[in-house]
Amino acid sequence: MAVPEIDRGLWIRNFHETPGRKTRLVCLPHAGGSASFFFPVSRALSSGLDVVAIQYPGRQDRRKEKCVETIHELARRIVEVLDPRPGGQPIALFGHSLGATLGFEMARLMEERDAAPVHLFASGRRAPSRPRDESVHKRDDEGLLAELRELSGTDARALGSEEVLRMALPAIRNDYRAAETYVYEEGPALSCPITVFTGDNDPKVTLDEARAWSTHTTADFQMHTYTGGHFFLTDHQPAMLSTISDRLAPVAAPAT
Repeated sequence: MAVPEIDRGLWIRNFHETPGRKTRLVCLPHAGGSASFFFPVSRALSSGLDVVAIQYPGRQDRRKEKCVETIHELARRIVEVLDPRPGGQPIALFGHSLGATLGFEMARLMEERDAAPVHLFASGRRAPSRPRDESVHKRDDEGLLAELRELSGTDARALGSEEVLRMALPAIRNDYRAAETYVYEEGPALSCPITVFTGDNDPKVTLDEARAWSTHTTADFQMHTYTGGHFFLTDHQPAMLSTISDRLAPVAAPAT
């Protein structure tokens, strides 16, 4: 069923529109995150790529909408909105934390449509087949806030505003629940290359858990390790974006 254009606009944010049929880089936020987190990525890469970010329901201008409760359902809905087709615009996926697992499940659905992504970039997340027993989503509000401060993310700038942060807690809790109750289902490995970005001091991902992404592809695999914790990417953005550009160069669609 076709998705109305107005709904596409709710989901897909294009901060720097560029003409032509370029390879599309779809950016997927972390738990509690929003599309605006990837504004700097769009600014840096939009000259060579069609960079878009996904806005999940339940936050910012979609705050009044019901959150999607599972990663599998969120993946299905985003793929419906993107509507990838065989021979269509090449699509690469870039997700951080929850967004990385979401990207993996989206890639699976896209392969079922014979419209596999050209690349999956997984940042700050253990491989789907490496579960942990976590229950942050069951904590009270103060416990959830403590987790956010420890990770220094989800938007760190908002941590100084009690009103803004508490307003976002329902979406943050929902996303943590989705990530922590996610169950990997056995299936074929992806056919697209996977590049993993990870921090050497990330409490959410060990190097071994990050390296296990290699089992989820039959294509090329690379892992890049940076100094820092869960939000290492804010300090290493230029290096990461250079890697993304280099990895996508061989498959980049011409800007016609």
